[in-house]
Amino acid sequence: MNLKSLAKDTAIYGLSSIVGRFLNYLLIILYSYKIPAESGGYGIVTNLYAWTALLLALLTFGMETTFFRFAGKENEDPQNVFSTALKMVGSVSAVFLVAVFLFLNPIADALLYSDHPEYIACFALITALDAFQAILFVRLRQQKRPIKFVALKLSFIFASILLNLFVFLVMPLMFGRFPALEAAFVKYDYGVGFIFFINLVCTACVTFGFIPELKGLKVKFDPALCKRMLGYAWPLLLLSLVGILNQVADKILFPHLMPGTEGKVQLGIYGACVKIAMIMSMLVQAFRYAYEPIVFGEAKGKNSEKTLADGMKWFIIFSLLAFLAVIFYLPLLKYIIGKSYWSGLGVVPIVMAAELFMGIYFNLSFWYKLTDQTWWGAIINVIAVAIMISINVIFVPKIGYWACAWGGFAGYGTAMLISFLLERRHYPIGYDFKTIGSFAGAALGFFSAHLSFNNLGLNQWLIMGIDTVFLGIYCFAILKNLKIFKR
Repeated sequence: MNLKSLAKDTAIYGLSSIVGRFLNYLLIILYSYKIPAESGGYGIVTNLYAWTALLLALLTFGMETTFFRFAGKENEDPQNVFSTALKMVGSVSAVFLVAVFLFLNPIADALLYSDHPEYIACFALITALDAFQAILFVRLRQQKRPIKFVALKLSFIFASILLNLFVFLVMPLMFGRFPALEAAFVKYDYGVGFIFFINLVCTACVTFGFIPELKGLKVKFDPALCKRMLGYAWPLLLLSLVGILNQVADKILFPHLMPGTEGKVQLGIYGACVKIAMIMSMLVQAFRYAYEPIVFGEAKGKNSEKTLADGMKWFIIFSLLAFLAVIFYLPLLKYIIGKSYWSGLGVVPIVMAAELFMGIYFNLSFWYKLTDQTWWGAIINVIAVAIMISINVIFVPKIGYWACAWGGFAGYGTAMLISFLLERRHYPIGYDFKTIGSFAGAALGFFSAHLSFNNLGLNQWLIMGIDTVFLGIYCFAILKNLKIFKR
């Protein structure tokens, strides 16, 4: 294995993904300040993008991972595998598009968008194009072409940001001279519809970036290969669907559990506040990009169990650091979103705790991946989804978006616990429970002290000063343990 090449590609993909997510993350600032919470507009954004995530998993049906698996086989022609995968995904996406446009109005009615069926049509096109591009992007990765991969991903993000800035900052200045622009702005939920149209335009433009790869391509279709690939892909589809449902089912169900404007308002508040919690996931992702190649690279070595144990320890330690940093500086971070969304800030610690559970579960999942018992992953995920959906169905009508936060907390917490207990039986790892427990206890103590200070009504700047001391102590402990770790 060329470790130098692996490290370079990992750095490029990892850095670009984090930078890309950060730049895209900046749009929440624009949306939350320009789309008032009481309009319910951001609730529409949250709901429809949740549907997109689920449908994209369906339309790609595990074919990205399947492509890598078959393209890497000695007896398979990578070009044949690519052509077959592209035709399968392209055909499924085309059928999906035809079905949506044939039944556009009934689908819009069912999804509670009877006033704007064009939103459904727009997202159908976006999802179909994204699915088709997924195979093209995975081909770039297979060919070890990270520069073009990154260039296309970032070009989409930069174009999207510029167009959104134009719509929400420049276009309103033109309303006086062009009344038709203002009428369109109002018609499409005060700019919400333009967000979707911009996404469609940018997605379509990225497709043009693949013209060199598509030009002259003879899309062959191998029925025998197709059958083998589908046989490999369907368990991955199940895992993917259940995993995506864990993340988006609450946002999909919410408008049906709390219909009307109030439901859209609450979903928008929840969706905006969750974005603050996602700061933690971006920080943790940087750790995961460095960690995953090491785990799989040493999977068959003598040190594989030590690698998993050390990885879990440092994952938890740095995740808790991110958790504390976001909570302690939330009085400043809250300005990321508009003031009309601040009523939902209380869910941030709960959502971040759920993210931590999900990360620990991700690390625990290596036991069934390395032992080829991935069906356990499907069972665990189904249980987690069932718990999360049940909590949402029962409690959303009573407590609104708080049920979404606690549903994710309970679902991921259950998945983490079940996976841990099964791992102890099937693939026990010697985790450093003493160090993990010490850092977890310290983090819990600092967090409890922070809550107590707030309940006492102390000055926010004083509290942040004390919290900064807490963070300094925590970071000092990390440095101390890193030195011990290196000895």
